[in-house]
Amino acid sequence: MNALLALLPDLHLPDMSPGQLVATALIFTWSGFVRSGLGFGGAALALPFMLLVYDQPVFWIPIIGSQLLFFTGLTLSNRLHNVDWAYLFRSGRLILPAAFAGVFGLLNLPNGVLLVCIYVITLVYAVLWALDRAISSQHAWVDNLLLVLGGYVSGSSLTGAPLMIAVFMRHVPLGQLRDTLFVLWFVIVAFKLTTLAVLGVPLQLAAAALLLPVAAIGHVVGLKCHDYLLRRERLCRRLLGCLLVVVSLAGLWELR
Repeated sequence: MNALLALLPDLHLPDMSPGQLVATALIFTWSGFVRSGLGFGGAALALPFMLLVYDQPVFWIPIIGSQLLFFTGLTLSNRLHNVDWAYLFRSGRLILPAAFAGVFGLLNLPNGVLLVCIYVITLVYAVLWALDRAISSQHAWVDNLLLVLGGYVSGSSLTGAPLMIAVFMRHVPLGQLRDTLFVLWFVIVAFKLTTLAVLGVPLQLAAAALLLPVAAIGHVVGLKCHDYLLRRERLCRRLLGCLLVVVSLAGLWELR
């Protein structure tokens, strides 16, 4: 608590209405639920909503990243034995260099271009999910391409998880999937936040700490629902897809 209070003087939130603040709290609850319930998507399924509240990715991404480090670290503290380290090391040789390149893409792309990229990527995922069409790969070169693209998108906007999921689900046992992905997200985000800090980009740590309790509610509920969601993966994916189609189209409409 003292650490949290020490951060609050550095709190710099955009000028938001009470409705926007409530929406932000609900979105971070949703983000925590998705991250722990599915093992991925805390950013990919929440960032489009956040951008409708405040359209600056560089503001939201450090907050999402800080919370991801906290919650994945908490979950992994007694789950490292359940990680598929062999496949993680093999895939990491392709993913991590691409993710590191993506971090610099985040800093160099104009805000409008980055917003369009995020909404279009999300819309592609959403349409596939709504139609119950998963991104799939049957060849090694396709696997490698999806891992590289997913790594780059994760580095630039934290929304590349679904591309990599298509590959990981074929190579990692379902029971180890979430914990293996958590290690991957932890490494990518740790590098991302370190790079942003070195380059002088505000990490919004006070805002991340302030939003931690609402994200924790979603995280705990997601942990309890994890097995249930995996058993009904197709239904969940279709519902999420339909929701994200609406959100992505609304975001693109605002940018017109």
